[in-house]
Amino acid sequence: MDITMRGLCEESEENEEPEKEAAAAAGCFAGVPEAEEGSDVDSDSDLETEGTHGLGELVKDTLYLRSCRVHRVVPAFCFRYQGSDPELNLRHRGLGPQGARALASSLTSNPYVKRLDLQDNGLCGAGAEALASALSKSSSICDVDLSENQLGAVGAQAICAALTVNPNMQKVQLAGNGLEEQAAQYLTELLLAHTGLKSLDLSYNQLNDQAGEMLGPALAENTGLIELNISWNHLRGPGAIAFARGLEANIFLRVLDISYNGFGDPGASAMGEALKTNNVLEELNMSNNRISAAGALSLGLGLRDNQTLRSLVVSRNPMQSEGCLGVLKSIRDNPASALELLDFSDIQVNREFDDLASSVKVILPGLCIKTAARRVEYKKELLPVFRPSLPASAPK
Repeated sequence: MDITMRGLCEESEENEEPEKEAAAAAGCFAGVPEAEEGSDVDSDSDLETEGTHGLGELVKDTLYLRSCRVHRVVPAFCFRYQGSDPELNLRHRGLGPQGARALASSLTSNPYVKRLDLQDNGLCGAGAEALASALSKSSSICDVDLSENQLGAVGAQAICAALTVNPNMQKVQLAGNGLEEQAAQYLTELLLAHTGLKSLDLSYNQLNDQAGEMLGPALAENTGLIELNISWNHLRGPGAIAFARGLEANIFLRVLDISYNGFGDPGASAMGEALKTNNVLEELNMSNNRISAAGALSLGLGLRDNQTLRSLVVSRNPMQSEGCLGVLKSIRDNPASALELLDFSDIQVNREFDDLASSVKVILPGLCIKTAARRVEYKKELLPVFRPSLPASAPK
């Protein structure tokens, strides 16, 4: 966290008093609010804008503007004129904790927003706490992006607690928030309690061995998650093994990205064991995980039995041609394999591998094999992984 952002996070702790004023202001809007002389809000002009603002829109707009004044922040122009658009994109706006507090009071009463994008706004833990109440009560928001906001453990605790009690939430992005071992505890509780969550992005954090040991059993017990991205973390050693064992017992997850971790050979071996019994997973990305030839051979043992995996990416691992050959032999020995993509990008292979690849293509003609020497283009129909659907028309 840079000095400027740290200052914003620390300063936010000194500005909690305006929340009470904002809450009091919110209580004034049982009907149409009165316009204040000299204020930024003119109820007559709002009502005359060719029907784009109804009574509810006027109340929402006025509430947001007053909340911004209370919290001493500049209103986000696009939110004021969002209307009934189901997607609210406020990324890179520099809202900070105070801006989050001003926004939260209006989100609670907004029935239109389904996707909320607040990426890179310096919300910090205080901003997350302010938004948590709105997210826990919203009956419309089902997709939220809080990536790159320095949430930390405090923010993770608030957000996870809010999401746990909101069954409507289906997709959550928490990438790049400095989440460590302590935050993993709250993520574990979320995975165990929320059965409606379909997609979770935890990439670019600092989740370590201990985090993996907590998340693994939670993944085993989770019922509902379809897509999980936990790339660019620090899962290795016992944590990587525990996480892989969680996948072995999971019966819902279809897309898993664990690239740029440190699974190594022990983690690859555990993942191979998981693939022997897991009959749901369709996409697995294990690139950049320090997997040598020995680890690749152990991973390949799982591919001999697996009949559901369609895409396996193990690029940029030090497995050399020997490891690639071992994986390919396992696939050759499994005529029931569903693999469509086998990615060994940036790994040099020898002639023996090329000869085997040609023979495997006879058995599995739909299989696309990528190596350092083969920059082939892989085209396939996108998996029907969860994407929150946005309504054709908003409720009236």
